[in-house]
Amino acid sequence: MIQLSHIVKTYDSPAGPVHALKDISLEIGRGEIYGIIGLSGAGKSTLIRCINMLERPTSGSVVVDGQDLTQMSEKELRTMRKSIGMIFQHFNLLSSATVYDNIAFPLRLAGADEGKIKTKVEELLGVVGLADKAQQYPSQLSGGQKQRVGIARALASDPKVLLCDEATSALDPQTTKAILALIQDINRKLGLTVVVITHEMQVIKDICDKVAVIDKGVIAEQGTVFDIFTNPQQPITKEFISVLLSNDLPAAFRGNAISQEKTEGSYLLLRLTFLGESADDPVLAGMIRRFPDVETTMLFGSLDQIKATPFGRMIIGVTGPDDRVAAAMEYLRQQDLKEEVIGYVHRNG
Repeated sequence: MIQLSHIVKTYDSPAGPVHALKDISLEIGRGEIYGIIGLSGAGKSTLIRCINMLERPTSGSVVVDGQDLTQMSEKELRTMRKSIGMIFQHFNLLSSATVYDNIAFPLRLAGADEGKIKTKVEELLGVVGLADKAQQYPSQLSGGQKQRVGIARALASDPKVLLCDEATSALDPQTTKAILALIQDINRKLGLTVVVITHEMQVIKDICDKVAVIDKGVIAEQGTVFDIFTNPQQPITKEFISVLLSNDLPAAFRGNAISQEKTEGSYLLLRLTFLGESADDPVLAGMIRRFPDVETTMLFGSLDQIKATPFGRMIIGVTGPDDRVAAAMEYLRQQDLKEEVIGYVHRNG
């Protein structure tokens, strides 16, 4: 649906050229919710504005639904942008217009007749749950309600693509969850391709199918959300994930040196990751039954979801005869999980 090929964006400044984007290439499939995450200044907002050509790339191509936007005239772009809706962090509503008129605004710009506008606006008010707010003004709405108006306005021209530029950053956590659920519902019901720009890994985890991590104008890492969460490769990715998934040692071992060699009295610590149905499997109980001569201690455990799929993590400590510990680890490797050796660590006290 969206192909970005070798996108470069350079700005001139008194101090010299500023390279905001450096050879960015991404492919976003039809109907996907694709997340782009990065720190402030990483280039993510510039990148999303290149998709609808609010920022024209210095070089590279932007292909949306088979059409190269970089080859279009301004007139052609105005027509094309009707198929690309956008919602913003700070809503960008007309303060002197009612909710109804804010949603109707792009339709009136396009010259639609008032009968069609009324039908469309009432339909969208129902979609975003604001049917009783049509005649209110933005100043009378909560932040979440304002964003719902912004979403309805973005959907007014029946777009194929919905761009979300930090759409939940100005909202409290509970309202964020409601807006993300609404975006998911719209994606599912309308089949829209959704691109989400954010600096919050929780947003990526909750609704995205795939993610690209942008750092200093380049893509540091990209892939499915499952792969990125369970096997991050780059330091910036690990930093984002650590906000949600702590890699600190359990308190009983914290502060002690980790060794790759066994020493007297040390425990071998393992981090286990479970995905999908395996998150409910009694793997640890099975291991304890099969290897009673291996002392196994569960030190940490959590069960969460990536989108709608169960995702579990556990840290265990094992000690015992070397051959039996090796057999127990082989048993774990045969299960439907990811196993990572942390190392040998002594318990405090």
